[in-house]
Amino acid sequence: MKAEHRIQRHPRWTVAVWALTALGTLCPSWAKAHFILNEPASQSNQDLLGSPQKAYPCGLDAATPGTPTGAVRTYVAGQTINLSINETIFHPGHYRVAIAKDAASLPADPVVTPETSPNNTPCGSVPINPNPTLPILADGIFKHTASYGSAAQTVPIKLPDGFTCNNCTLQVIQWMYNHPLNNPGGCFYHHCATVNIVAGTDAGMTAPADMSDAPAVPEGCSCRVGNGRATGSGSAAALSVLIGIGLTYRRKRALRRNSVAVN
Repeated sequence: MKAEHRIQRHPRWTVAVWALTALGTLCPSWAKAHFILNEPASQSNQDLLGSPQKAYPCGLDAATPGTPTGAVRTYVAGQTINLSINETIFHPGHYRVAIAKDAASLPADPVVTPETSPNNTPCGSVPINPNPTLPILADGIFKHTASYGSAAQTVPIKLPDGFTCNNCTLQVIQWMYNHPLNNPGGCFYHHCATVNIVAGTDAGMTAPADMSDAPAVPEGCSCRVGNGRATGSGSAAALSVLIGIGLTYRRKRALRRNSVAVN
């Protein structure tokens, strides 16, 4: 059974997020943005703000090693998945998504250009790639200058056709404009998820977010499943059983009708 961690959406969590969001709005120079990775499930347990999340590439370092969740998501090559985050403390910026065979192979954080005017901030600007290629899947998503509040944000992300991997690392980073430098992490926060991407018969098909949700093959069925139908010896045996049940039912109904007619 695959272990996974879910942030419980209970009233106390919602109140906490709203309070922290309001504090960030009132005191933007003090607040430091944070986010929770909802889907795909994070590699590490996250607190109510989404920490640990500072250090490149996945938010963890010697000071904040985190606790693994053991969560693994399995997708199909070419599938469009739904990526979901909660920004628990607001800060203007955007997000980037990348994937690699392991965390060490992920792309570096974008190069930051400081801004001297009007804010004199080290987190001035970063380039956004409108046509990203592997290892980057999407760039400039969730671009915003106002708070999302406590609402989860979801965006479709297309996985590359023909790209497969096992226990690879999907990374989501948050870029923050006019933000104090994190130590570590600079102008960014980071989360990662462990995913498998398997070959699919149809490039671009939409499959269950977690392949454990796929239809199960009946026990004893030496067959394959396709288009919602099972084929093979197990399927033929099951069909024979169903036909037999149907014939028995018809005979019983006929006998009941004859009994009523005689009476």
